[in-house]
Amino acid sequence: MSEDILESLDDMARDALKEIGNIGAGNAATAFAQFLDRKIDMTVPSVNIIPLAEAQEITGDSSQLVAGVMLKVMGEAPATILFLLPPESVENLVGMVADKEVSFEELDEVDISALEEIVNILSGSYLNALNRMTGFNLVQSVPDCAVDMAGAILSTSLIPVGKTSDYTLLIDTQFIDQGEKIEGYFMLIPHADSLQKILNELGFDL
Repeated sequence: MSEDILESLDDMARDALKEIGNIGAGNAATAFAQFLDRKIDMTVPSVNIIPLAEAQEITGDSSQLVAGVMLKVMGEAPATILFLLPPESVENLVGMVADKEVSFEELDEVDISALEEIVNILSGSYLNALNRMTGFNLVQSVPDCAVDMAGAILSTSLIPVGKTSDYTLLIDTQFIDQGEKIEGYFMLIPHADSLQKILNELGFDL
């Protein structure tokens, strides 16, 4: 991947990547509505490409407890997906699926499975949007969830991919349930030259 890819990205390229995020959010909102039999909206307030080294700072506090769900993306543009959720968001999202009060400190196997299914739907929605816009056939692995300090999860997740990745696509994601916003951090970390391949397929020769 070119070292100056961040500088090479013009507004149109960034808008194209944001459009993938917006379409993916719309797909996920529809999938959630069907899954939960209730209306759930999703928005994408911001989409940014940042150096992987800066990803450690996204939560603002590396000691904050979070839930992290990671998946592998396989196909023409291999990548890693990591979704981080703070405690309150975990409680609200899992509570929606399980239809019960959920305590972050007392998450059980059923709660973890529900959270993994949420991220499975979300990731699949983004990948479907990406596949349609690029013509790729990207598929995802089974999700794996961990609960720990943000710094620990990010280090454990990012050190292995850091050998082949320099940047991450960071999508600030908001679920809106009856007017209440539930926030999370969705990271698509392209391996090697995968980001270049995605942009090339979108029509940007960087």
